Amino acid sequence: MGRLVPAVTRALDILELFLEGDGTLSAPDIVRRLQLPRTTVHELVTTLAARSYLVPVPGQPGRYRLGVRPYQLGSRYAEQLDLAAEGREVARGVAETCDETVHVALLEDTDVIYIAKVDSTHAVRMVSAAGRRLPAHCTAVGKMLLASLPERELAARVPDGAELAAMTPDSLTDPGRLRDALAEIRRRGVAVERRESNPDVSCVAAPVRDRTGRVVAALSISVPTIRWSEERRTELEALAVKGAAELSERLGHREAA
Repeated sequence: MGRLVPAVTRALDILELFLEGDGTLSAPDIVRRLQLPRTTVHELVTTLAARSYLVPVPGQPGRYRLGVRPYQLGSRYAEQLDLAAEGREVARGVAETCDETVHVALLEDTDVIYIAKVDSTHAVRMVSAAGRRLPAHCTAVGKMLLASLPERELAARVPDGAELAAMTPDSLTDPGRLRDALAEIRRRGVAVERRESNPDVSCVAAPVRDRTGRVVAALSISVPTIRWSEERRTELEALAVKGAAELSERLGHREAA
């Protein structure tokens, strides 16, 4: 590997400062935050502004915000993203950590479609496949995605009186009970499914967000009943949240400071 170029590193450090706070900074702010010489900061800011990476803030002399060039680069990056490929990569890391089956799924109408799957190495494990479609209300990923819908959209997809199919005796088939469960999922930020899609499997799931903050997918960890416990559930919930956050970050999402 070649050596890092100090001037480029400093320029990138400056740009990354604009991801924090209200997104505006002055040269003295940058000097103070990065502990760089004033002359160096002024030269770098002038160069970044000349290339449209920074622009002056109207009505605030001496303050800058990000220009159009970072947006153009980010948009090109977003165009090249493949959710399924990124999902498989993250799911592989999660599966290596917990040695359980990990899925990434999307919501389509009232079903979930699995777009990525990495298997556990255990002899006893969940049998499934990418591309499989299941009723959303019977799965942890599906309930996570349903819970993320605006209330009006949820009501349109699951109206009062809807007939919800049962996959096991534990499946939620009453729209009212489902809505109660979804409210709890919104509160906790994670979904749990106990033998609702498979009598021998329980799952946890967490939301995956794109760069706008919209929930576009969910990541789940599936565990055979013989390896399920409340202690294990707590561990897997934390791991699912961490994995979903990593996938969200790959899609350009950034948690608010």
